[in-house]
Amino acid sequence: MLRLQRPDKTSRTSSKPPATDRKERREQSKPGDAKPGHEGHSRVMNEDPIAVVEHRPDRCGCCGGPLHGDLSVEVVSTFERIDLAFTRRW
Repeated sequence: MLRLQRPDKTSRTSSKPPATDRKERREQSKPGDAKPGHEGHSRVMNEDPIAVVEHRPDRCGCCGGPLHGDLSVEVVSTFERIDLAFTRRW
């Protein structure tokens, strides 16, 4: 009965190393968001791209049946590919 009333052992109450303690601060902390009013920094996509590639499936992902080319289309995502060239100076 006395054993059930004892608090859990931590690095402060026993000889356990600190690495074995539960990370209580991490569980209680909020995710790291920007402060209110802070303007974000993001890259603006090029308004005049070199190429636009559309990906349209020709078969249904569920049943595998053919899809007609005149079905309505919606943009799911867009991205911009940026090639970086590195030069080495010796």
